[in-house]
Amino acid sequence: MTAETSGSARLTVFTPISQGGRADVVAQRITEAIRLGLVAEGEQLPSEAELAAQFGVSTVTLREALASLREQGYVTTRRGRNGGSFVRRPRSHPTDRLAQELARLSSTELRDLGDEATAVSAACAGLAARRAERATVTRMFELARALADTAPVAECARLDSRFHIEVAVGSQSERLTRREVSLQSEYANLLWLPEPEPLDPAAVAADHVAIAAAIENEDESLAYSLARGHATANMRRLIRAHIGLTT
Repeated sequence: MTAETSGSARLTVFTPISQGGRADVVAQRITEAIRLGLVAEGEQLPSEAELAAQFGVSTVTLREALASLREQGYVTTRRGRNGGSFVRRPRSHPTDRLAQELARLSSTELRDLGDEATAVSAACAGLAARRAERATVTRMFELARALADTAPVAECARLDSRFHIEVAVGSQSERLTRREVSLQSEYANLLWLPEPEPLDPAAVAADHVAIAAAIENEDESLAYSLARGHATANMRRLIRAHIGLTT
């Protein structure tokens, strides 16, 4: 059993959208939550009326989003008295599709992604050392231990993302947490591609433990530095993988 992600991380996903209430934006938000493990396999989503209200969209827009998610295999709908929309989380790591996504990125896009990811991760860790509650720090350690004991790549990627999201939750900054969720959805799975070399879950978990320990000890400078170094190493890995795919 893996650690649960705090409700604060979920709330950053199920909040009103600001991009004109489009169905594709709603679908992207729910997909993020599913891919990152913020909602559990088999979990029933709120009713259409409740979800529409949470996202600030019409029920028609919400239904369009759910139809798209059903087509992609992220949700299934059951009719009847106990019916509703239920989560279906992908169990495999779609290596070929992810490799194509990474290859399509330009070096400029990767550099910008790395700059943002490093800045957000470091800022979250530094603030978490100042603000994180005990329960949040406990979840960080639980997620790190779970990653060290995990073998399936898809689950490793989810636990990796959930750790960083939990650090963002510890920052108690809604804006930073939202950015971390979005960034993790964008690049976390790419990190776990087998090329140029497979990531070692135990080594990644050790980095996570070190960051969590610095946060626990309220060492803002060390937490910031460790998170920055971890994010920088991740981005260098992505750049090496990108070069390998495009040369």
